[in-house]
Amino acid sequence: MTKKVESRASRLTREILETANTLRDVGILDDADYGKITMRHLGRAPSELAPLSGADIRGLRERARMSQAVFARKLQVTPGYVSQLEREVKRPSGPALVLLHVIRRQGMDAIP
Repeated sequence: MTKKVESRASRLTREILETANTLRDVGILDDADYGKITMRHLGRAPSELAPLSGADIRGLRERARMSQAVFARKLQVTPGYVSQLEREVKRPSGPALVLLHVIRRQGMDAIP
């Protein structure tokens, strides 16, 4: 663990990361699971996710066979916001970007 990480992390976080590192070293955790743990505990922002274009978002919605209104309800945003995303008037960020990436990887069934 780097000095910068040590200075930002609480004692519990440092212990969790050290345990996760040990589990990865012995082969119990793979790199993907280790990455999830470190991202969660080091507080990396969702802005590290790749941006999605309006066409990407429209494609997700159309593959799910949903109107903008139904898609918006699933994301818990307004239909106007979905329209703005698809027209690239706005860019998704924060929780909306995370949900869109989950939908992209796992489909609409991953969202309750």
